[in-house]
Amino acid sequence: MKKKNSNELKKYEDILHLPHHVSSRRPQMTISNRAAQFAPFAAVVGHNSAVKEAARYTDQRKELDEMGKALIDNQLQEIDAQLPNEVDVEVIYFKADKTKSGGEYINKSGKIKKIDINKREIHMVDGVKIGIDDVYSLVNNTSKSYK
Repeated sequence: MKKKNSNELKKYEDILHLPHHVSSRRPQMTISNRAAQFAPFAAVVGHNSAVKEAARYTDQRKELDEMGKALIDNQLQEIDAQLPNEVDVEVIYFKADKTKSGGEYINKSGKIKKIDINKREIHMVDGVKIGIDDVYSLVNNTSKSYK
């Protein structure tokens, strides 16, 4: 193999030690501009974001059985009877993801302003609206008796 390298060198011996050419008509490129030519580029625009989106984890929606639905319905009726007084609750609800299947469960504490049966929404004092069908768990902290 060494013989091949020495043979290769002999082929270019005549130009190997010539001085480096510098153009008299064009300015020399800066090192940073020259390095930028060889920087990686995104051949497919948006590929990185698509990969990150695909790797993002979402929860699958859990369906309540009839007993769980009846329990939440009873709690909502109890809360509705206490309104317009402030009713402090803890609610866990499912929020669907806008870009892929699944979503996330959100644990929210706060006060209920109104329950809209026609739209099937719970309106919180802070402006958050929660779909009644999205509620997974509901605890009325106002009706708890602390001993």
